[in-house]
Amino acid sequence: MNEVRHRTIETNGIRMHVAEQGEGPLVVLCHGFPESWYSWRHQLRALAEAGFHAVAPDMRGYGRTDAPAEIDKYTLLHLVGDMVGLLDALGEKTAAIAGHDWGAPVAWHAALLRPDRFRGEIGLSVPFLPRGSNRPTTMMPQDDDAVFYQLYFQEPGVAEAELERDPLLTIRAGLYGASGEASRRREPGEPVGMVPRKSGFLRGLTSPPPLPSWLSDEDATYYAEEFKRTGFRGGLNWYRNIDRNWELLAPFAGLKVTVPALYVAGDRDLVVAFRGVDKLLPGLPKFVPELRGAIMLPGCGHWTQQERPGEVNAAMIDFLRGLP
Repeated sequence: MNEVRHRTIETNGIRMHVAEQGEGPLVVLCHGFPESWYSWRHQLRALAEAGFHAVAPDMRGYGRTDAPAEIDKYTLLHLVGDMVGLLDALGEKTAAIAGHDWGAPVAWHAALLRPDRFRGEIGLSVPFLPRGSNRPTTMMPQDDDAVFYQLYFQEPGVAEAELERDPLLTIRAGLYGASGEASRRREPGEPVGMVPRKSGFLRGLTSPPPLPSWLSDEDATYYAEEFKRTGFRGGLNWYRNIDRNWELLAPFAGLKVTVPALYVAGDRDLVVAFRGVDKLLPGLPKFVPELRGAIMLPGCGHWTQQERPGEVNAAMIDFLRGLP
């Protein structure tokens, strides 16, 4: 089986770096924050060996892909447009699309808005969330002592200053902190996703615990070197468009994801905890009528495809093989 290939393509007005492996039906893999194409390293080979052409881009603002300076160039419409342009650049009419963390809303909305181009969708960690009636940031918790992390990310320069002080510490602390291993140490009833106003996102951490078995020092260093070079602003700008996305998606309120879909998450994922996903899942088929399954992985934290590559690969391949 050939190795991972790298190239740069033109899409939606930017230059995008992609990693790809295999030949066959196209599967696009969208990463989240704070990651890169590298978060799909275990899936690229598995999908290629199963007969698919797997393509994992550095998403807009990350890695070797362009990072526009303007905050409003990171809306979901831009991000879905990037994926449509990726298909065009590869000469493909259709593809299946998968997304994890922030990549999941991109994948869900690609399937929602362009079912003619995206024939199947796999969401990891974040389920499809219908547009609500209120601006998202107005619903996020905060008090005198702490603020929800997505609110902490809103003001340009604040989170950048903290996260860029030591990118390796940021990566080690961040990936460990949202893992299944860290959740075992979390106190019952401890607030999830809250940032202490006095100590910041990393909570003054200077020496995180040893990395879990699924994340090597080499893996952490790869991520850290990318962010050391690019900074975190591109990824943080996705969060700064949460309310703008809500405004732009108003014409599509109530629209359903009509293509076949799969949802996979860990039962120790912080997203499952603070979004109450366990309560949302029973109603998910109302908005995703072709949902083929909702898999909850015991003991798995937020980094689904990295923490449980074997189980995720098997679920993805089984789903993809069942697409029309």
